[in-house]
Amino acid sequence: MTQPYYETMYILRPDIPEEEVDSHIAKYRDLVIEAGGEVLDTQMRGKRRLAYPIGKHREGIYVQLNHNGDGQQVGPLERAMRLSEDVIRYLTVKQTGPMPPPRALVATEVSAASPATAPAGATPAED
Repeated sequence: MTQPYYETMYILRPDIPEEEVDSHIAKYRDLVIEAGGEVLDTQMRGKRRLAYPIGKHREGIYVQLNHNGDGQQVGPLERAMRLSEDVIRYLTVKQTGPMPPPRALVATEVSAASPATAPAGATPAED
């Protein structure tokens, strides 16, 4: 049986500088640790276009924070995000099962494996 963990995805305003993004990431990591949780992984997913405008923003900076604990760390974390003017959306989900590998590692493995998956002499127009 695997240990459940929490995945918090939050979206920061797209117009904040990169140094401020780093300070937000550090702030939320520290909040989890102070509340008795353990930070497993933090991934900055980058600036992406939103599915619909949120407060006149059409883009946002996505950050994923995976953390472990008894659930008491979620309340203070979400409260800090709710009060921050730089966080435009957040969501925490309790996950079960093994934690997935970091996205950059998965993309590297897929691109390295894809040339080997096609047969060497195959062409798309063979009839």
